Amino acid sequence: METGNFTYYVVALLMIVIGFVVFKKVAGCMIRTVVTFVLVAILATLYYLYFRQ
Repeated sequence: METGNFTYYVVALLMIVIGFVVFKKVAGCMIRTVVTFVLVAILATLYYLYFRQ
């Protein structure tokens, strides 16, 4: 039974590490996407304010 418990803890630890890495990659991508949208919105606003005449 002890081998079963050890295997359970190793698998649980591995799943936590993989989950953390996946979350980090997804969060990084989401942050880049939000920053890109904000920059595009700022550029569109500046274009509208300065070149609409």
